[in-house]
Amino acid sequence: MTTYHSTRNAEKTLTASQAILQGIAPDGGLYVPDHIPALDIALDRLADMTYQELAYEVMQKFFDDFTEEELKHCVNAAYDDKFDDSSIVPLVKAGGNHYLELFHGPTIAFKDMALSILPHLMTTSAKKNGSTKEIVILTATSGDTGKAALDGFADVPNTRIIVFYPKNGVSAIQEKQMVTQKGANTSVVAIDGNFDDAQTNVKNMFGNADLAARLDAAGFQFSSANSINIGRLIPQVVYYVYAYGQMVKQGAIAAGEPMNVVVPTGNFGNILAAYFAKQMGLPIQKLIIASNENKVLVDFFETGAYDRNRDFILTTSPSMDILVSSNLERLLYLMADESAEAVQTFMNDLKEIGRYEVTEAMQEKAKDFYADYAKEEEVTAQIAALYHADGYVIDPHTAVAAHVANAYVAETDDHTPIIIASTASPYKFPQAVLNAIDPEFSDDSMEEMLDRLRELSGVAFPAAIEELLHAEVRHNTVVASDEMQQSVETILGLN
Repeated sequence: MTTYHSTRNAEKTLTASQAILQGIAPDGGLYVPDHIPALDIALDRLADMTYQELAYEVMQKFFDDFTEEELKHCVNAAYDDKFDDSSIVPLVKAGGNHYLELFHGPTIAFKDMALSILPHLMTTSAKKNGSTKEIVILTATSGDTGKAALDGFADVPNTRIIVFYPKNGVSAIQEKQMVTQKGANTSVVAIDGNFDDAQTNVKNMFGNADLAARLDAAGFQFSSANSINIGRLIPQVVYYVYAYGQMVKQGAIAAGEPMNVVVPTGNFGNILAAYFAKQMGLPIQKLIIASNENKVLVDFFETGAYDRNRDFILTTSPSMDILVSSNLERLLYLMADESAEAVQTFMNDLKEIGRYEVTEAMQEKAKDFYADYAKEEEVTAQIAALYHADGYVIDPHTAVAAHVANAYVAETDDHTPIIIASTASPYKFPQAVLNAIDPEFSDDSMEEMLDRLRELSGVAFPAAIEELLHAEVRHNTVVASDEMQQSVETILGLN
């Protein structure tokens, strides 16, 4: 059986369902599997498997304390007609690259791929472990996780969800998606601060023993919907395996040939899922990290030094406006030969002085990664170039990845076929997209921007946009970042 333990303490082990239920370890570490299981499906079979079939095959290797019936129920409940494309994730060729469209779910962003199944995994985990407590999903978001988690957990029995987001750090569409969220068990709170402030305070609440005792006495327990939860991370592995099969099916590669993967990333979860897929045996040659001007990850992979002591830059790709990449801790653990002590030292240094530096031997273990970034003007130029050449419209996060993909090929002359993780619909960021493809457009009303984008792209409104245009605001709380715990206590009636 696959067991899980903290990146900061390998002694205490949990089953998959226990790790999913807890979300984050009591010591602040992230749960990692004791081994990465092998992908024992013949590569030429992948092209003929449905997304649902692959999801079960991949996840059952990690979540092996779930019965076949339990896991298939979770998979089939998640990947159904709430996705507007029957393939779940279409693979589209444009500009010489293949774009894996991860935004066909109910909130039109890639977070739907995991957050459609997490509520089912979590409620099943609670039943398996005899938990009678009400699960409180506590989550910080840089834009997309919040809405996808809210949508997934809304009115799910025996759960509540509280989402914190930076008031001025998300797009207008992202904010409206969250503040109009329905559901008697949902709470959305804006903070006067950035995403790192929100994420740090959420982690602090998870590690607060006094708060945990009070929650327990009141019949609650915290869990997370961020990718710090292993139940969020593993479902993301699936779409890279599926993408490989689709590349074979479309004739872009033959079974067994390699592909490169380019992922726009801030919190490192999406690219880490691709790394897990590679470790399972999927022929991924290079894992290409694409950052915006908050390029802390680029600097880390180039120098071995992680340093968050820098200006926080607000960009047109706000879901990547992050200086503390939580999921990097899981890779650090593997780079450090699974030394929990080494990871604890690095995390202490990050907390106390804002930086840490790994050894050359550890850097060598990350040689499968390549990292680069796109400046704001390069993002705009990339959106415009792809639109004018192919009529294909991408959002700013995907444009970051497309720019980095093209720069990588120019620098390395590596012409291995590339998959770009297209993480959000352009409809989530209409102003940034219109600034690139129709700079003369000047109307700043949301409705007019969306209408113009529909006209230019030829793509009908997703259901999420149609609903949003007529939704009423239900959440309008704003607090200082140091008042987040007090806000949680008020919502749960603890004070």
